[in-house]
Parts: sequence; structure tokens; C-alpha cells
Amino acid sequence: MNMKLNSWLLLISLTFGCNLLKKDSGSKNEDLLLLLALIPRGYQWNLPPGFPIPVVPAENPMSQEKVDLGRFLFFDSNLSQDRSLSCGGCHKQSLAFSDGRQFGIGITGEAHPRNAQGLANAAYHPRLTWSNPQQRTLESQSRTPMFGTTPIELGLSNDEYLSRLKADSRYIPLFSAAFGGGADSVTEQNVRFALASFQRTMISGGSPFDHYNFRGNTSALTASQIRGLRVFNGEVAECFHCHGGFNFTDTSFHSQNTTQEVFYHNNGTHTKVYYDALSIEKQGLREITLVESDQGKFRAPSLRNVGVTFPYMHDGSIMCDNNANPNHASGIAAGATNLTCARNALTKVVEQYSCGGVGAGCLGNSDPKHPSIDTTLIRPFTLTAQEKTDLVEFLLSLTDSEFLSNPSFSSPF
Repeated sequence: MNMKLNSWLLLISLTFGCNLLKKDSGSKNEDLLLLLALIPRGYQWNLPPGFPIPVVPAENPMSQEKVDLGRFLFFDSNLSQDRSLSCGGCHKQSLAFSDGRQFGIGITGEAHPRNAQGLANAAYHPRLTWSNPQQRTLESQSRTPMFGTTPIELGLSNDEYLSRLKADSRYIPLFSAAFGGGADSVTEQNVRFALASFQRTMISGGSPFDHYNFRGNTSALTASQIRGLRVFNGEVAECFHCHGGFNFTDTSFHSQNTTQEVFYHNNGTHTKVYYDALSIEKQGLREITLVESDQGKFRAPSLRNVGVTFPYMHDGSIMCDNNANPNHASGIAAGATNLTCARNALTKVVEQYSCGGVGAGCLGNSDPKHPSIDTTLIRPFTLTAQEKTDLVEFLLSLTDSEFLSNPSFSSPF
């Protein structure tokens, strides 16, 4: 028993001990329940093997009560101005909390300039979104979809949504349990804090790869997937440089880090000619820094659940040939159709990287390759047809069907 708990128990015994001795058994039980409720409880992370504890901002410590509240809020369309869209409307559990579209769509039908990222393991991202280094915490990032106007996502413009929450009989008890204070606890900050707490629990670590690598199940991967793992970590394709570690990305932070690792790359998805024709908000890191050489630079996403998060890249520009196929909202449950699409689209991704990026005739594009391509990481390489197939099969082994169907992350409504 730790010193903190000992101190609480001593305080309890000194304060209430005499009264408990004088009361009947029914009253004693009521007092005991009250006293137990006063003992502070630390949040119990249920982490997969091989996963470190996430770093949590001091101003918003984790609690199960916040997580429970955040789950309701995440799926509640009252958090959009016209009550037509929730966070879960753009981040679907069956798609690892991505949305299956090329671009996210808000309540007005306006398209977001970038593809909607999945939220799996967002707790480990020290920078959020594709290319904004100012988005550092889930608590602050949620302001963008809630109140942002370029583009409009949830479209909130006033505090009317808080009145809607207060009018719902479920919420005041949920807010009070999470933050204390009754109706006064229904605030914009507490909404954001609860949403952040729920999103931090979206930990995905139950894929076939995880069973093979962290749980000692040598039969969890096929022979092709094991060969693909070697290609992934090999010195020819060198995929692991941008997509390494337990979360398959080079931008991560957790309790075992001493420093935050944050990187943005131009991976050669488009040429300078292409980017120059776009508005600034579609040019990557350059939108924030206004530095020319930051054009086309984006954060490397985690590859976890990549089998259901197509279309790929920051602009959803790599899709399977049958691009009319996936309104794939049923996710992995759609079976072979979605697996076929993912396999086809991932093969295109491998082809693009093996070309060293788009341009200079590669993949039929005769424009010069972008001058800001990260040439230390993005350069042509050669794989056999079998090696390419094996690499794609390994990438498909990163899909965590347990995560896609875990009831803890599903709508409570």
C-alpha cells in the first residue's frame, strides 16, 4: 500500500472512526461507500504488450469518468451547429476512426483540404494533424473541428451546444462525476478535456503483427507476411525509417521518451508544379512556416490499421483502381472487397516509393521531382515482384480487428 493511500486511510479513520462505531450496520455501509468515493483513484491503463504509458497533460489527468463522458460526447451530434454531425461521423471505428473519403466533409458539405487521419494511438502523437506543428495536445486540437471556419467541420459558433447538453438528463451526472460541480461543470473546456481523455484510450495493439512480435505467437503471421516484415525493416526499402517503432511512425512521444520526436517529410507524392497551383492551405508545412522548402512536407502517419484507412497520403490521392468501391463504411466486415482494395492501393504506394517519388518520368509524370524531397529517405530502390507482394501482405497484418470492434470505443447511444 502506497504512502498516499495510507494517508487517506488515516484521515478517514480519524475523521469518521467514532461515528462509524456508534452507528448501526446500514448506516456504517452508507458511510463506508461515501469514504471509498473520497479516496482518489489513479487511471488504470489497459495497454497491450510492448506499449509504453502515454504522456498526459498535467491539467487534464486521466480518469474513467472523463473517458465515459468523452465517449458520449464523441458520438453526440449535439456538438455540431445543426446537430447533423458528431466526431464519430468523420472518425468511424470500423475504419480505425478514419472516414474512407479522399477528404473530410463538414456540416456544410465543404471538403477539408486533407484526408481525415485515423485516431488509433493518437495518445502517442506529440503533434496532431498532417502538418501543423502548433497542434500539440488533443485538448487544444479539438477546437479546430468544433469552431474552425476554414473549413467548417462541426461549425459551432456559440455556446448553444452547452445548453443542449445540459438539457439532456444524462449529461449533468456525467459531467459531475468527471469534474464535479453539477450543471456548472458543463463547459467548453470540460467538453474538450473529456473528448481528449476518451481519444487517449483508443489504443490499437492487437493486430496479427502484435500477436507475433509482442505476444510470442509465431503462427500469427503467414510466411509471406514474415518475409514482408524483413523487407520493411531491410536496407533496400528502408520503410522503418519513417514508420518505425511500436507505433510505426517516426513522430512519437510517451513516458519512456526524454525528448519529443517530431519530423515532417516531403515524400515525393507530388511535384512542385502540382503544389504551386494549389492554395497555401494544401501545401503542407509551408502553410504554417511560409518557408518555400517546407512545401509538400507532412507528418508520417502511423501505419497501424493501414488495411482499412485508404485512400492513402495526406490528400487521399492513392486509391484502389475501383475507386467507386469504397464507401466502405462497414470496414473490415466487408471482407474480401475491402481487402482487395487495400491490397491494390498499397501496391501503388510501394510502386511510388520504389520510384523515389512522383516526377522525372516516374509513374508517367514528366515534371521534375520536387526539390524538397527528403532524399535521405525517399530514393529509388528495386524489389522483386514477390518482395513487393510480401511487403503489402505485411502491411495488411497491421490491421487490428479487435480494435475495430471493441465495444469500449463504440457509440453509447
